[in-house]
Amino acid sequence: MSETAVRALAPANDPAFENVWDEIVWRGLVHVSTDQEALRALLSSDPITYYCGFDPTAPSLHLGNLVQLLLLRRLQLAGHKPLGLVGGSTGLIGDPRPTAERTLNTKETVVEWVGYLRSQVETFLSFEGDNAARIVNNLDWTAPLSAIDFLREIGKHYRVGTMIKKDAVSTRLNSEAGISYTEFSYQILQGMDYLELYRQYDCVLQTGGSDQWGNLTSGTDLIHRVEGVSAHAIGTPLITNSDGTKFGKSEGNAIWIDAEMTSPYAFYQFWLNTDDADVIERLKVFTFLTRAEIEEYATLVEAEPFRRAAQKRLAIEVNTAVHGADATAKAIAASDALFGKGDLASLDAATLRAALDELPNARVAAGTTVVQALVDTGLVSSLGEARRAIGQGGVSLDGARVDDEDAVVTGALPGEVSVLRRGKKTLAGVFVA
Repeated sequence: MSETAVRALAPANDPAFENVWDEIVWRGLVHVSTDQEALRALLSSDPITYYCGFDPTAPSLHLGNLVQLLLLRRLQLAGHKPLGLVGGSTGLIGDPRPTAERTLNTKETVVEWVGYLRSQVETFLSFEGDNAARIVNNLDWTAPLSAIDFLREIGKHYRVGTMIKKDAVSTRLNSEAGISYTEFSYQILQGMDYLELYRQYDCVLQTGGSDQWGNLTSGTDLIHRVEGVSAHAIGTPLITNSDGTKFGKSEGNAIWIDAEMTSPYAFYQFWLNTDDADVIERLKVFTFLTRAEIEEYATLVEAEPFRRAAQKRLAIEVNTAVHGADATAKAIAASDALFGKGDLASLDAATLRAALDELPNARVAAGTTVVQALVDTGLVSSLGEARRAIGQGGVSLDGARVDDEDAVVTGALPGEVSVLRRGKKTLAGVFVA
């Protein structure tokens, strides 16, 4: 497939697998779960209702959440009925972080973020057909409940000794920060969610990250105590890079699904830069490529790693799934143009500016010389070095070689920007005010 002919596979499960359970196991999506034989039988028979929850602790979901969104979709494609839960109540508290108490957001902020997350979850699910998705908000059943009713009807089923053994809680109890009663109670609220969804929709499966296992089993245990039935949970692995670093983090910054927080260009480049050691596992988790196709890419990674065919396909598939084919085509065009394979002037302003944000860059006044801009962007360390680079023919501006030391940066490209190049591969962006 040509990079310029951008299209992602229409989501579909791999027919080579006997059932969706076998496929998600092969894709490495089951790190921990309740009874596996029971789950395999459950997912291989009549449609069930299942859910995953997303708390509005930020105005966007991130790559860790994308694992869950795609798992929701895979199970729906197998005929099952998804519930996407947006945590209007749990988002007011936040699940316990490993090291410190969360800063509580205002109720107004949480309501606003609930809307953002709801629209993102809706993008990945189908709301048509016999197994149409539903979006639910746990504030609907939590807000009317008094504290006394909560303690009598839900709290009485929990044992403190069991609660403090949960990983998230025990980690905090052993830290200097300790844990507040507010965050300590989070697992009870999540357990109540599962019980409520079981009662309302006969929901019998919850998915989430394996770091949420204590919260997931809070619900299965509560349903068993109150209703006397077995419910199930699947904990997906935390995605880390082959060197052990946390996936989706770069210098402390998450890779967001929202295009305003992480541009489609930056999102595309993130996937394109996947290490050879990680790319096949990423294809399994984040794309709908079949096992046969992924095995072909595994062969290409071994035989021709310099072509980066697997990374290119990964970037196209995931970027298109999240941002659409048009945004992906623009990201590819910008990448090509920046590295001499396309026309910079043909790019749209928003994509070009987003691309330059990912490069060393500087904001300069109109009429700034190329010499000064080279220093401001960090491409050289001094004005003298900048003049020597120009004299040696090693500097270009917007694709044209600079021969005159008095040349100025014009911001002639779309969005009033310019692209400086020193040598063949060292680039910087200039934003002209």
